[in-house]
This record gives sequence, C-alpha cells and structure tokens, in this order.
Amino acid sequence: MLRLLSLAALALLLTATASAQSLGETSFANSGADAAQEPFLRGLLLLHSFEYDDARDAFREAQAIDPGFAMAYWGEAMTHNHPVWMRQDRDAALDALARLEANVEAITPREREYIRALGFLFDDAETYDKETRDDRYALAMRNLAENHPDDLDARAFYALALLGTAHEGRDFATYMQAAAVAEEVFAENPRHPGAAHYLIHAYDDPVHAPLGLRPARVYDRIAPAASHALHMPSHIYLALGMWEDVRDMNRRSYDAARAASDRRGEALNGHGWHALWWWHYAATQTADRPLADSLVAVARSNAAHLPNATAAAHATRIVTQHAHAFGDWDGLETWPTAEDQSLSTHAIDAHARGVAALAQGDADEANRLLEALETRMDATPDPSDLPWAVRAAADLLAAEIHLNAGDWETARPLFERAAAMEAEAPLTFGPPSPVIPANESFGYALILRGLAGEAAPYFEAALARAPNRRQSVNGLALARNATGG
Repeated sequence: MLRLLSLAALALLLTATASAQSLGETSFANSGADAAQEPFLRGLLLLHSFEYDDARDAFREAQAIDPGFAMAYWGEAMTHNHPVWMRQDRDAALDALARLEANVEAITPREREYIRALGFLFDDAETYDKETRDDRYALAMRNLAENHPDDLDARAFYALALLGTAHEGRDFATYMQAAAVAEEVFAENPRHPGAAHYLIHAYDDPVHAPLGLRPARVYDRIAPAASHALHMPSHIYLALGMWEDVRDMNRRSYDAARAASDRRGEALNGHGWHALWWWHYAATQTADRPLADSLVAVARSNAAHLPNATAAAHATRIVTQHAHAFGDWDGLETWPTAEDQSLSTHAIDAHARGVAALAQGDADEANRLLEALETRMDATPDPSDLPWAVRAAADLLAAEIHLNAGDWETARPLFERAAAMEAEAPLTFGPPSPVIPANESFGYALILRGLAGEAAPYFEAALARAPNRRQSVNGLALARNATGG
C-alpha cells in the first residue's frame, strides 16, 4: 500500500523522530511497510548529506523490516554513488540492485522510474564509460523530476546528478544549472538537507560564494546530526576567507565524525580526516600555532589507522601545510610517505617536501623528489593530459631548485608557466593545491630576486583564487611596501 509520510507526520507515531528531525525534513511517497518508514526516511536524509555509511545501515534496516521494500534497495545502491567526488562502487551497487530485482512487482510507476534511472548509472559499463553513464543518469533524473514536479527529492537528486557531470572540473554553466534546480527546492522546503547541501556545492568558489552564504548559514542547523553537514558551510566560508568560521565548523564536524567512528568501534572515518585537514588549515590562516600543533598531534595519533587513500592524502596535507606555514621541517621529515599515493597526491607531497628540503639546505633530496615525480609522470599513458596541478607542482619544484642554485634564467619561465596554468584552471574548492599556490610562489621568488615591483599582480592572482589567504596577503603587502604602493 502506498504511503506518503513526512517526518513531521511521524512525530506522534515514531520514537526515533527526534533524531531523524536532526537530519532535516522531507516527504517521500513509497510502497514500503509502515514499520519500515522511519529507517527508510532516515536513510534518505543521510543520503542527502553524504553520510553514506550510516545511510546504508538505515536502508538495510528498512529491508530487514520489509524485505519486499524495493526502494530500500534503491537507497542502498545510491549510497555507492558519490557524484561530487566523481567516484562509485559499481559492484556493490549492482549487488544491491540484484537483490532489488526480486521485489519490483509491487512498486509504483514513479518508483520504477527511480530504479530505471539507476540502470543508466550502473549498467552497460562495457558499452559506456562512467562519464557517459553519469550524463545518461542526469538526463533520466531530469525526466523523473519533470514527470513528478511535486517530488522535491527527485528534483534535489537531479541537481546532484548535474554536479556529477562536471568531469572536466568546475563548469560554471553546469553548476549554475544545478543551483537553479536546488534553489527551487530550497524555496519550497527550507529544511530540505539536499537543497541546502547542493546549493553550497554549486556556489563553492570565490566568485559565487556570496550566494552560498544563505544555505551555509542554515545547513548545520538543518542537519546537526550529520558530520558532513557541519563541515559543508565551511566550503563557503573558506572561499570567502572567513577563517574563524572555517575553524569553528570543522571543529564541530570533526567532533561529530570522531563520535560516529567511536560508536562503530572504528578508526577515524573519512569525514573526520577531511574536517581535521580543513580545521588545521584554518589554524594556519589565523596563525594559531598552538591549535595547529595540537591538530598535527591528533593526526599523528590517528595515522596508524587510516581508513582509505583519501584519508591518507588528507593526513599528508595536514603535515605539509603545517611545515610551510610554520617552518616545521623536522615534523615533515618524520612523516612517512604513503606507498599507494595517487599521482595528484604524490605531486603535492613531492613539491611540499622538495621545497622543505631546499629550506634545510638539502638540494640533493629536492632533486631526488623531482626526479621520482617526473618519472611517474612520464610513465602515464598521455603525459600531456595530466591534471594541471600535477604539472604545476613539478614545474614549481624545478623552479625552486633552480632558484636555490642561483639560476634565475631557468627558474623564471618555470614559475611563469606554473602561474599561468593556475590562473587559467577552473576554480577549485578547499585549501590550495599545490600547498603553496603557484602565483604566490612566483610572487615571493620575485621579491627574493629584488623584483618586488613585478610581484603584486601575482599575489593578486593568488588571492583571486584563495581570498584572504594569509601568506598571499602578506606577500602583497611586502610587494606594495617595497614599491611605495
């Protein structure tokens, strides 16, 4: 029997409503049993906040209560697709969909559309690559949203699907299209977690971040039980250089993630490492050395139990940004290099460690790091198609090595090329990559060479991508003071 239940309507019926209310509010017509509604809706709300592990548990709880609840299997499959992060676990999703196939007879036509959309996302991998499947899924979700205009979740998931089609980097047209869809959902239900969440992602760059302040100011109050919801507002705050807000949101997010991991008896989860990284970056930007030191200590105490490569990359970023913010070269030296680094993480790490080696007078180590990075870059199928940040990191390290050797004629073109790549690249979110932005590096190199009069535009370019970044602000002041500006 079809049920239309909202969390507000469940308030008098379900004892778990209070905790579910702390995840936001939505309504979702479905053919599941009454007893399975609370875990299903909880899973749906968690899904909108990217709390994938907890959402999966909730959907499986709904399946256990009502084994014939097709949409509970749909929800589990959805937890294995992470559009904004451009990754999915297709095998795990197909496993959930295989269990769904035995429970599709009693579903409604609308539910069938939801399930069919997942077919575009996960099926036919031999025929279509992931980028094409993401595009086909977005089209299917657009059709579903148009067929059911009162279904706010369909419209929210369509906005998210659009964000998942930006494979070439931040595409303003695509992101603003997603924002337009999410804005309408947000207007109709200001407590919908997906609407606020996806708006923050859509506006997550220095140009559009002022538009994101509205959802950023309320998302943590919509879903305070979701650690990711406590982190997400800091995307907007970081894009605007609001360091105290970045610090405070990520402290709360880390505490929530730490508590969630402790409840599961697991090591600090990915959300926790992500929040710790951003929290530490905020400490570097407020020049709060005691706080930054304490967060490095937290990273070290958890480093033996990294849950995945992404967490390992975050841990490395904490130590490298700490070294360059405070000159803590010894701390970086004692941090192990992960053996299974992605090329992007390898490039960021090699650049940071190489510059640190030069600061300590070890040019041989800097050259060794550059050679290892270039060898790996050359081994890729198409080196010309490498991410710009990888190529920029290599150029910057090479430039610093030549600068250190007094070879400015060779160093300068390398700095210029890296700075140009950075300026032309799509805007990104979060702490900068490489750890020392290319334009900032070039600006300081110019000052070091007695060319402060040329440096200001490069610091300005760095600040256009990372507003209010302390090191770029200080560099710009040095450049202007040196020329009487």
